[in-house]
Amino acid sequence: MFTLRQMRFLVALADTLNFSQAAEVCFVTQPTLSAGIKELEAILGVQLFERTKRSVLLTAVGAEVADRARRLLLDAGEIVETAEAHRNPFQGDLRLGAIPTIGPFLIPPAMPEIRKALPEIRLFLREEMTEALIEGLQAGRLDIILIALPFETGNLHIAPLFQDGYHLAAPPDWPAPTGTGARALEQAKGQLMLLEKGHCLQRHALAAYPGLIASDELDDFAATSLATLIAMVSEGLGITLLPDLAVAAGVARESFVRLTPLPDACPRQVVLAWRTGSARAAVYEKLAGILRNNNQVD
Repeated sequence: MFTLRQMRFLVALADTLNFSQAAEVCFVTQPTLSAGIKELEAILGVQLFERTKRSVLLTAVGAEVADRARRLLLDAGEIVETAEAHRNPFQGDLRLGAIPTIGPFLIPPAMPEIRKALPEIRLFLREEMTEALIEGLQAGRLDIILIALPFETGNLHIAPLFQDGYHLAAPPDWPAPTGTGARALEQAKGQLMLLEKGHCLQRHALAAYPGLIASDELDDFAATSLATLIAMVSEGLGITLLPDLAVAAGVARESFVRLTPLPDACPRQVVLAWRTGSARAAVYEKLAGILRNNNQVD
């Protein structure tokens, strides 16, 4: 029968398609990993990889076995997690993933309270896009994620934190907005700048005023970060929508932009998400309570 160690070798090589890199991932020598893969192929009676001097390719059956191996390793990890959680769920490492438009503005102010309430938890924070965070959570690479809805989350457990609205950011010499935010955006048609495609904030900002903004109008005006977006607005290149959370954290404090609240905008819903049935759910619920109480959005 194959071992979990061989399954780890298989997944590492399937992910990297490089024996040297896979060995580094598994903290073993390359000959050890190579021997483990050969033993696994002998046990299963199939070829999992096609090897040449210059490349490594997964076979069709290798790809299918690798997918099942990932689920097997996740289940094995959760068995260990369940046992550890029953001993002391409030102790150990916690791998938190967060999107870049929430994590930097919400987690640092809450850290003193997190350390006080969860003194034996070591919190590791990783910033990624929403798709990567959900994939990482489902694969077991992350324990919990901090994201914003609307977004498809499958069967993950969702703990709502708060709603995050928007401010209109415009150059200082831009005409003062009159009426509602929708009215201001209509007047500035074609001059709205948002984050590039792939950032969930772009979708959320578009949803702030449903039917008003067409996404195909934004291809020539996109930024990779809020800092870049604010700099573009400061230069008078257009206007943008900034989340209230980022504004309250001072993201535009040193910039030459004028901020106007947009109470009529549809807010995004900031949430924590984790795998349903996790043995550390009590820890995650406690963290959710801390973040609700410490958010800087009125």
